[in-house]
Amino acid sequence: MLKAIRNRKSTRKYKEEQIKEEELQAILEAGIQAPSAINAQSWHFTVIQNKELIGQINDKSKEKMLESDDISIRNIGKSTMSIFYNAPTVIIVSGKEDVSSSLVDCSAAIENMLIAAESIGLGTVWIGLVKFFFTFNEEVKKIKLPDGYEPFYAVAVGYKENSSVLTPSKRNREVVNYIR
Repeated sequence: MLKAIRNRKSTRKYKEEQIKEEELQAILEAGIQAPSAINAQSWHFTVIQNKELIGQINDKSKEKMLESDDISIRNIGKSTMSIFYNAPTVIIVSGKEDVSSSLVDCSAAIENMLIAAESIGLGTVWIGLVKFFFTFNEEVKKIKLPDGYEPFYAVAVGYKENSSVLTPSKRNREVVNYIR
């Protein structure tokens, strides 16, 4: 487990090959097993493996990014890159609207999924830019999210284009103090 945590990096180049069903189920199970405030388990996962739909979500997200006041966001909107980095699987993570801890619960579930994917050799990246897509209410309805849930993030999943282990980035070790 600790090795998977240390080795996990955001993957931004994927093979076209779709992940195996048992791999997908293992990742979803890891999300379902996440801790949550008062055991609310306030998450919902929408798995998208339709390349055309992933492309449409990307295009609408980038369309909205062009309206941003942030130049770096506008530049991403103008670029040809996919916000999902051409991953074959995208998991939309939504939280119950009436649970105050939904965002935190969903974040814990995402972290579990990222680590689980690494442990079985898959690449992932946590996608915050998908929030721009979520502003298109009619478009969001088309992906059939359950009623009473708010979409927060997405996770792109696939086989790493380069499966060699990357050198972990230097970590700030000056973030702990002890009171004993």
